[in-house]
Amino acid sequence: MTSVRTTWLRPRWLFSRRTVKALLWAVAIVAIAIGANIVGIYFVGSVAGWEHWLAAAAGYFLLWRLCLYAATAYGWVWMRRRLLEREPDKEAQRQARHRLLRSEIAGIIAIVALEASQWMQG
Repeated sequence: MTSVRTTWLRPRWLFSRRTVKALLWAVAIVAIAIGANIVGIYFVGSVAGWEHWLAAAAGYFLLWRLCLYAATAYGWVWMRRRLLEREPDKEAQRQARHRLLRSEIAGIIAIVALEASQWMQG
């Protein structure tokens, strides 16, 4: 018999397969980013040289991010259309539109903040 205390100490969401998978993906992405920086520093020869190369390639990175944003926007529009088609009635569609609009505004604010911070650093 499981006590309340034991259940509280081991929340179900913390040990779910989905959470573990998300954490492993996050760790993998961070490890790849760290590895790319280490390899870049090794090939260029110094941290200062690596920073100089990153500054010189900033335009290419901006182009890459813009392509990524465009692909994400395309996927979002596709997902939004399918989600709204699944809603059974007009009221459910209205509520879904409202939730999606909040998500879209939050996403745009996050992208603008990210790009503004990049612009301020450069």
